Amino acid sequence: MSPPSAAPKLRSLCVFCGSQAGFDPVYVTAATTLGLALAAHGTDLVFGGGRVGLMGALADAVLTGGGKIIGVIPGFLKDKELAHPGATEMLVVPDMHSRKKLMFERSDAFCILPGGMGTLDEMFEIVTWRQLRLHDKPIILVNVANYWADMITLLDGMVRTGFAYSGRHALITVVDQVEAVIGAAEAELKAPKAPDLFKV
Repeated sequence: MSPPSAAPKLRSLCVFCGSQAGFDPVYVTAATTLGLALAAHGTDLVFGGGRVGLMGALADAVLTGGGKIIGVIPGFLKDKELAHPGATEMLVVPDMHSRKKLMFERSDAFCILPGGMGTLDEMFEIVTWRQLRLHDKPIILVNVANYWADMITLLDGMVRTGFAYSGRHALITVVDQVEAVIGAAEAELKAPKAPDLFKV
């Protein structure tokens, strides 16, 4: 009898999050907690390359824990001196579209922390790609302090009114605590969700 196969290792996680810190310190605490957890687990962080806001707090925590951070930043943002100076690897790209493509290529899974317009843009593009069956990588939405509650209600409303399929629940895994992110991603890597749930 052959031994059971080892659970898939989350080698790299792309995190979309705000370039602002938010008013409530719970958001920075969540980003810091996730960063330390990634470092302890040996999971590389792939992120937008910034040194400010939740991005900066997350990256600082990974480095504090002895982990690696891979920043992907457009040249125009690097020129504004917003790039994280301690990045293990900093990839400079020509535009935002190239940034998202490269972040996708370097990551095993995705995590969304609180953020603003840029975070929403990144999240919806990666979710849409999954709906179109361009990938089947886990997408974990962290509802820190109920931050994403209104958006979850909106998504449910899209299903209820016929503008999204009920299978959209299979596109995103929602957790309330950052401590659940790694386990949720690895569980889905081990048992991918059925592609027939993702209707176009």
